[in-house]
Amino acid sequence: MSAHAYGKAFPLWRASASEAWAAYTTHAFAKGLGDGTLPRENFLHYLKQDYVFLIHFSRAWALAVTKSETLAEMKTAAATVDGLVNHEMQLHIETCAAAGISEDALFATAEEPENLAYTRYVLEAGYSGDLLDLLAALAPCVLGYGEIGARLGATKTSDAYAPWIETYAGAEYQEICATVGAMIDGALAHRLGEGFETSPRWQHISQRFTTATALEVGFWDMGLRGA
Repeated sequence: MSAHAYGKAFPLWRASASEAWAAYTTHAFAKGLGDGTLPRENFLHYLKQDYVFLIHFSRAWALAVTKSETLAEMKTAAATVDGLVNHEMQLHIETCAAAGISEDALFATAEEPENLAYTRYVLEAGYSGDLLDLLAALAPCVLGYGEIGARLGATKTSDAYAPWIETYAGAEYQEICATVGAMIDGALAHRLGEGFETSPRWQHISQRFTTATALEVGFWDMGLRGA
């Protein structure tokens, strides 16, 4: 499996959302991280918003535990919650602390409209649908950051945002992406059969992925706009 395949379903979803996916993964914000041209104040604004995003994202993955139908699904969802709460969010805490922003201030960050739209869409997908709806809405963030991180790790021309890039390019996060990709494939096969891409539900689930990808573009736009 290539570094950016992350299973069978993800490449199919990515292809079906090709325009939105390109806008997301090659966004000017991501390019600014790689070449160091992103203004620091924009990065800190993004980090504050992303910290709040990850709180809701963690809740969505906790919801995935309750939507699971197998022990393997429950274990992956629970491990992802642990990775978000106890590891990924720590990057935000440490970076913001160095800029004089406390963890309490991070937690109290007022959400931008783009943040509200994205996080509530993901949670609504889980509340109103099943695990497949929820995973399709969660996947662009998890797997997109893996793809972006891997590319920037290989092509960056500045170390200004090295800790962020190294987090998502690193072996630990790439392993999370592979595990989540396998979970998605297993969940689809368990509910729709091995030929899940021929199921009548496939188009609806794929649209969930495309919508969430478009909301990722909006999140980058918010970061580039700044406070």
